[in-house]
Amino acid sequence: MGKFTQAELDEVNTTLHTSEDCLNWAFDNLHPKLAKASSFGAEDAAIIDMMFKINSDARLFTLETGRLPQATFDVMHEVQKRYNTKIEMLYPDKQEVEKMVKEKGLDCFYDSIENRKLCCGIRKVHPMNKMLETLDGWITGLRSDQNENRSDAKMLEIDEMHGDIVKVNPIINWTYEQTWDYIKSNNCPYNKMLDQGYPSIGCEPCTRPIKIGEDIRSGRWWWENDTNKECGLHMNHDK
Repeated sequence: MGKFTQAELDEVNTTLHTSEDCLNWAFDNLHPKLAKASSFGAEDAAIIDMMFKINSDARLFTLETGRLPQATFDVMHEVQKRYNTKIEMLYPDKQEVEKMVKEKGLDCFYDSIENRKLCCGIRKVHPMNKMLETLDGWITGLRSDQNENRSDAKMLEIDEMHGDIVKVNPIINWTYEQTWDYIKSNNCPYNKMLDQGYPSIGCEPCTRPIKIGEDIRSGRWWWENDTNKECGLHMNHDK
């Protein structure tokens, strides 16, 4: 059972007027069993900056899937230097990866949605779940306009998928433009792929730049037609 109920968090939500308010509450009530999950997209760049300004001992972790682009490692190095922090690296289970690759092939995710969800599960969801089991709360970069699965999310909510810990969404009400305004005005380290038309960055084989007018998530798993594609970190594929 988590430390808070959704009713309690709803009451707190009415008092939160800014992203900093949200993060301050999270650090006051959940630190040190609170961590930011980061794939180093634009949203993460803004939140990481806010977070370390509030608490220099903030925890930051990432999923090292084994298929990340070099630009993501470059920004990790920048972040560690700028904020004098050490990023906690989560790795997939070696045996799970080897079994999948042996049975289905290295790039099996292109063959079917089932295979793609299997790969995301092994490389991202399983290591993430292990980390979340150790926490009372996790900070995300979710924005409500990213897709309809996220449209009714709140700043603070109970994460029923992960043991009723608190899911902290400090920029849930921001637009993509607001995110970039913050990055530029605070000179935040960010992934340079964002300058090359990649608004959403994941594993290298599963991410491509988007064209003008395309939905910002359309570059993720671009060979699939579903408009609400998720890897399973924020929604349960089994439901």
